Amino acid sequence: MNDACGSPRSLLVLGGTSEIALATAERLAARRTRTIWLAGRPSPGLEEAADRLRTYGAEVRTVAFDALETGSHRETLEAVFAEGELDLVLLAFGVLGDQPRDERDARHAVRLAQTNYTGAVSAALICGQELRLQGGGSLVVLSSASSERARRSDFLYGSSKAGLDAFAQGLGDALHGSGVHVMVVRPGRVRTRMTPELPAAPLVTTPEEVAEAVEEGLRRRSEVVWVPGKLRYVMAALRHVPRRTFRRLAL
Repeated sequence: MNDACGSPRSLLVLGGTSEIALATAERLAARRTRTIWLAGRPSPGLEEAADRLRTYGAEVRTVAFDALETGSHRETLEAVFAEGELDLVLLAFGVLGDQPRDERDARHAVRLAQTNYTGAVSAALICGQELRLQGGGSLVVLSSASSERARRSDFLYGSSKAGLDAFAQGLGDALHGSGVHVMVVRPGRVRTRMTPELPAAPLVTTPEEVAEAVEEGLRRRSEVVWVPGKLRYVMAALRHVPRRTFRRLAL
């Protein structure tokens, strides 16, 4: 088993086209990661991501994975682990949704919840079991600062991340002492292709900054990582704002 603390030799990305995941994989591949699995829905984007990572000298393989197809998760993930030990699993899939549309049509809201929570619970439990069986490794779960307190403007997304965040912390407790390290990452608003309209602001971050924080968190064996770090104190304050006042805040 290779040391996964900050510099893993092998990596499985669940959500292989996520910009945050790819920034993290690129950062790690530039160090010493040499085996990378990208799991996601088959698409030209998934193959392009694999090609990008190969430029760092890594062996990159893609595998078909759909968060919503939970019945296939065990077979798919066990097959990946059977190919060799994995130092790090990065669970990075999820959807932002469209709050006004999703409120009007519960089918979309349910799909968001099934992707962000149910699918993640399925995949994380299986990967946690496999990491324990192999004797150790790290599982990084991409949560969100929204998990601390859901806003009126995105409570469907925020509630799904709140559930995932609580689950991941509990999984970390369940795996404590087994050699498996679980780390929850809570970025604030991240400027990606999905959020090009975000204005410049001190607490808006980038995929590259999240990747740097993930690497540092692995090195420190942190259990929770905020990006940027000062967001921890902002959310601690907001958590205690009276509900009547919180409703009126322009967040």
